[in-house]
Amino acid sequence: MIESYRFGNIVINGVSYSTDIIITGEKVKDKWWRKVGHRLCVEDIEEVIEQEKPDVVVVGTGKYGLMKVQKNTEEFLRKLGIKIHSGKTDDAVRTYNEISIKEKVVGFFHLTC
Repeated sequence: MIESYRFGNIVINGVSYSTDIIITGEKVKDKWWRKVGHRLCVEDIEEVIEQEKPDVVVVGTGKYGLMKVQKNTEEFLRKLGIKIHSGKTDDAVRTYNEISIKEKVVGFFHLTC
């Protein structure tokens, strides 16, 4: 469960992170970075998706939504039957917390812009 988020910081199970993260079940991978800065490409998520096989992916695109999910990334997930929710990180945190109670979710969170 994500306890809190503010620009540049997210707290999960009492641990504070100040770099972009991936959440898979109970695991958090910090220091996550995309191949192309503010674009979420298939290459950025493919390995995690293949390993975790989630029902849903939640993407936090930053406080101001500057990270963009590429169209081919959305298509990649949909072809696998995976639902995607993306939006500003404040909203994505709420969505992740709500969905993670019911479904297998992987979260990709950009914490700054």
